[in-house]
Amino acid sequence: MHIFELLGMIIFLVFYSSYFIKMILQRRQGIKTDRLGRGAKPRRTSNIEILLKTFTYSMALIQVISIAARDYLPLLIHSSIIRYIGAAIGFVGIFIFITAMVTMQNNWRAGVDPLAKTTLITHGIYSFSRNPAFLGFDLFYLGFTLLFFNIIQLIFLLCCIVILHFQILEEEKFLVSNFRTDYTNYKQITARYFIFF
Repeated sequence: MHIFELLGMIIFLVFYSSYFIKMILQRRQGIKTDRLGRGAKPRRTSNIEILLKTFTYSMALIQVISIAARDYLPLLIHSSIIRYIGAAIGFVGIFIFITAMVTMQNNWRAGVDPLAKTTLITHGIYSFSRNPAFLGFDLFYLGFTLLFFNIIQLIFLLCCIVILHFQILEEEKFLVSNFRTDYTNYKQITARYFIFF
């Protein structure tokens, strides 16, 4: 096995296992984590969440195919340096994603959940970014795409980043209506993604 395939498998397994471990731990406490496209919410929000779920699951499948069928999916970039940079970005994304989940504790949800009694988290990594989990997703996807830079990965990377951004916008509407001035004040001092962006 080549080093890049090994790095790809490690990045893939650590990212997705962290997500599902969090989901299982919350389920044991009676918390339904996956709220994407579920429950009473505006139609636009529900549609975006269903689209997000479809693309994120598809991206995971494409990532597996990119590792397993590397001989059949020609790389657009062959540079080992770029591929190592991609692996590093992927690991940074995983670190940010896991840190966001840990910081959120039992307030963590995938999707808008109007019935959940959650607390607005503004400390830790959330003092640097209002959406560190989404930032983690974006960096994970970007890093993996640089590691296995084929045309399918590139297309899905762009689609996922756009859909994740739409999801952020929907969640921000919900958070403003749910936490009112607390969230509005938080928005004014904390970047959507990171520092000033």
